[in-house]
Amino acid sequence: MSGIERTIGFRLNGEPVSAAAPVRMHAADFLRHRLGWTDTHVGCEQGVCGMCTVLVDGAAIKSCLMLAVQLDGTAVTTVESLADGDRLHAAQAAFKRHHALQCGYCTPGFLMLAVSLKASGRTLSRAEIREELAGVLCRCTGYETILCAVEDYLEAGHAPEPPADEASR
Repeated sequence: MSGIERTIGFRLNGEPVSAAAPVRMHAADFLRHRLGWTDTHVGCEQGVCGMCTVLVDGAAIKSCLMLAVQLDGTAVTTVESLADGDRLHAAQAAFKRHHALQCGYCTPGFLMLAVSLKASGRTLSRAEIREELAGVLCRCTGYETILCAVEDYLEAGHAPEPPADEASR
Protein backbone atom coordinates (compact mmCIF):
# COMPACT_ATOMS: atom_id res chain seq x y z
CA MET A 1 0.00 0.00 0.00
CA SER A 2 1.58 3.28 -1.03
CA GLY A 3 0.81 6.73 0.22
CA ILE A 4 1.18 8.80 3.32
CA GLU A 5 2.21 7.08 6.52
CA ARG A 6 1.94 8.27 10.09
CA THR A 7 3.77 6.94 13.12
CA ILE A 8 1.32 5.72 15.72
CA GLY A 9 1.83 4.53 19.26
CA PHE A 10 -0.47 2.29 21.28
CA ARG A 11 -0.43 -0.68 23.63
CA LEU A 12 -0.88 -4.06 21.96
CA ASN A 13 -1.63 -6.92 24.32
CA GLY A 14 -0.09 -4.87 27.12
CA GLU A 15 3.12 -3.98 25.29
CA PRO A 16 3.94 -0.56 23.80
CA VAL A 17 4.03 -0.41 19.99
CA SER A 18 5.26 2.38 17.76
CA ALA A 19 5.07 1.85 14.02
CA ALA A 20 4.43 3.62 10.74
CA ALA A 21 0.92 3.07 9.44
CA PRO A 22 -0.41 4.06 6.02
CA VAL A 23 -3.23 6.52 6.69
CA ARG A 24 -5.68 4.48 4.59
CA MET A 25 -4.79 1.01 5.93
CA HIS A 26 -7.40 -0.79 8.00
CA ALA A 27 -6.47 -1.78 11.53
CA ALA A 28 -6.99 -5.48 10.71
CA ASP A 29 -4.48 -5.36 7.86
CA PHE A 30 -2.06 -3.33 9.99
CA LEU A 31 -2.20 -5.85 12.84
CA ARG A 32 -1.77 -8.78 10.47
CA HIS A 33 0.60 -7.53 7.78
CA ARG A 34 2.65 -4.83 9.50
CA LEU A 35 2.83 -6.25 13.02
CA GLY A 36 2.47 -9.99 12.33
CA TRP A 37 -0.46 -10.65 14.70
CA THR A 38 -2.20 -13.02 12.30
CA ASP A 39 -4.78 -14.51 14.65
CA THR A 40 -6.90 -11.45 13.95
CA HIS A 41 -8.71 -12.97 10.98
CA VAL A 42 -10.16 -11.11 8.04
CA GLY A 43 -13.26 -12.43 6.33
CA CYS A 44 -15.54 -9.97 4.59
CA GLU A 45 -13.62 -6.69 5.03
CA GLN A 46 -17.02 -4.97 5.36
CA GLY A 47 -17.79 -5.37 9.06
CA VAL A 48 -20.34 -8.11 8.51
CA CYS A 49 -18.57 -11.30 9.59
CA GLY A 50 -16.90 -10.12 12.83
CA MET A 51 -13.89 -12.41 12.42
CA CYS A 52 -11.56 -9.43 12.82
CA THR A 53 -12.96 -8.44 16.23
CA VAL A 54 -10.39 -7.07 18.67
CA LEU A 55 -10.75 -5.05 21.84
CA VAL A 56 -9.91 -1.36 21.59
CA ASP A 57 -9.90 0.26 25.01
CA GLY A 58 -11.98 -2.71 26.17
CA ALA A 59 -14.71 -2.45 23.52
CA ALA A 60 -15.23 -5.14 20.88
CA ILE A 61 -14.41 -3.49 17.54
CA LYS A 62 -14.44 -4.93 14.04
CA SER A 63 -10.93 -3.96 13.05
CA CYS A 64 -11.68 -4.01 9.32
CA LEU A 65 -13.91 -0.97 9.89
CA MET A 66 -11.24 1.03 11.70
CA LEU A 67 -8.19 2.70 10.25
CA ALA A 68 -4.83 1.79 11.74
CA VAL A 69 -4.13 5.45 12.55
CA GLN A 70 -7.20 5.41 14.81
CA LEU A 71 -5.34 2.99 17.08
CA ASP A 72 -2.98 5.80 18.11
CA GLY A 73 -3.13 6.24 21.89
CA THR A 74 -5.38 3.23 22.51
CA ALA A 75 -5.00 -0.14 24.20
CA VAL A 76 -5.59 -3.00 21.75
CA THR A 77 -6.16 -6.59 22.83
CA THR A 78 -6.09 -9.47 20.37
CA VAL A 79 -6.88 -13.13 20.85
CA GLU A 80 -3.15 -13.90 21.10
CA SER A 81 -3.17 -12.33 24.57
CA LEU A 82 -5.74 -14.69 26.07
CA ALA A 83 -3.78 -17.87 26.78
CA ASP A 84 -0.94 -17.83 29.28
CA GLY A 85 1.52 -20.24 27.71
CA ASP A 86 -0.22 -23.63 27.72
CA ARG A 87 -2.90 -22.39 30.13
CA LEU A 88 -6.10 -21.54 28.29
CA HIS A 89 -8.05 -18.41 29.15
CA ALA A 90 -11.44 -19.15 30.75
CA ALA A 91 -13.24 -18.24 27.51
CA GLN A 92 -11.02 -20.59 25.50
CA ALA A 93 -11.55 -23.35 28.07
CA ALA A 94 -15.33 -22.89 27.78
CA PHE A 95 -15.10 -23.19 23.98
CA LYS A 96 -13.06 -26.38 24.42
CA ARG A 97 -15.51 -27.85 26.97
CA HIS A 98 -18.48 -27.20 24.68
CA HIS A 99 -16.74 -28.20 21.44
CA ALA A 100 -17.64 -24.73 20.18
CA LEU A 101 -15.47 -24.65 17.09
CA GLN A 102 -14.79 -26.58 13.98
CA CYS A 103 -12.44 -24.94 11.49
CA GLY A 104 -11.60 -22.20 14.02
CA TYR A 105 -11.51 -19.29 11.58
CA CYS A 106 -14.29 -17.38 13.35
CA THR A 107 -13.18 -18.36 16.86
CA PRO A 108 -10.95 -15.32 17.55
CA GLY A 109 -13.90 -13.01 16.84
CA PHE A 110 -16.23 -14.95 19.13
CA LEU A 111 -13.62 -15.12 21.90
CA MET A 112 -12.88 -11.41 21.83
CA LEU A 113 -16.59 -10.61 21.81
CA ALA A 114 -17.13 -12.92 24.80
CA VAL A 115 -14.27 -11.29 26.73
CA SER A 116 -15.76 -7.86 26.01
CA LEU A 117 -19.20 -9.00 27.19
CA LYS A 118 -17.73 -10.39 30.42
CA ALA A 119 -15.77 -7.20 31.05
CA SER A 120 -18.92 -5.11 30.62
CA GLY A 121 -20.31 -6.65 33.81
CA ARG A 122 -23.79 -6.82 32.32
CA THR A 123 -26.00 -9.78 33.14
CA LEU A 124 -27.32 -11.07 29.83
CA SER A 125 -30.18 -13.44 29.13
CA ARG A 126 -29.67 -16.30 26.68
CA ALA A 127 -31.59 -14.29 24.07
CA GLU A 128 -29.35 -11.25 24.64
CA ILE A 129 -26.21 -13.38 24.34
CA ARG A 130 -27.57 -14.82 21.10
CA GLU A 131 -28.22 -11.28 19.81
CA GLU A 132 -24.67 -10.17 20.72
CA LEU A 133 -23.19 -13.21 18.98
CA ALA A 134 -25.06 -12.37 15.77
CA GLY A 135 -22.22 -9.95 14.96
CA VAL A 136 -19.83 -12.82 14.25
CA LEU A 137 -20.55 -15.32 11.50
CA CYS A 138 -19.67 -19.00 11.46
CA ARG A 139 -20.16 -21.27 8.47
CA CYS A 140 -19.28 -24.56 10.20
CA THR A 141 -21.38 -24.82 13.34
CA GLY A 142 -25.03 -24.41 14.19
CA TYR A 143 -24.10 -21.76 16.79
CA GLU A 144 -25.64 -23.73 19.67
CA THR A 145 -22.29 -24.91 21.01
CA ILE A 146 -20.87 -21.38 20.66
CA LEU A 147 -23.87 -19.96 22.52
CA CYS A 148 -23.48 -22.56 25.27
CA ALA A 149 -19.75 -21.85 25.60
CA VAL A 150 -20.23 -18.09 25.85
CA GLU A 151 -23.14 -18.51 28.26
CA ASP A 152 -21.00 -20.84 30.41
CA TYR A 153 -18.08 -18.40 30.37
CA LEU A 154 -20.26 -15.40 31.24
CA GLU A 155 -22.21 -17.12 34.01
CA ALA A 156 -19.71 -19.36 35.69
CA GLY A 157 -16.44 -17.63 34.94
CA HIS A 158 -14.52 -20.90 35.17
CA ALA A 159 -10.88 -20.63 36.07
CA PRO A 160 -8.35 -21.01 33.29
CA GLU A 161 -7.56 -24.56 32.26
CA PRO A 162 -4.30 -25.96 33.62
CA PRO A 163 -1.45 -26.56 31.15
CA ALA A 164 -1.73 -29.82 29.21
CA ASP A 165 1.11 -31.50 31.11
CA GLU A 166 -0.55 -30.74 34.49
CA ALA A 167 -4.02 -31.83 33.35
CA SER A 168 -2.77 -35.33 32.54
CA ARG A 169 -1.38 -35.93 36.04
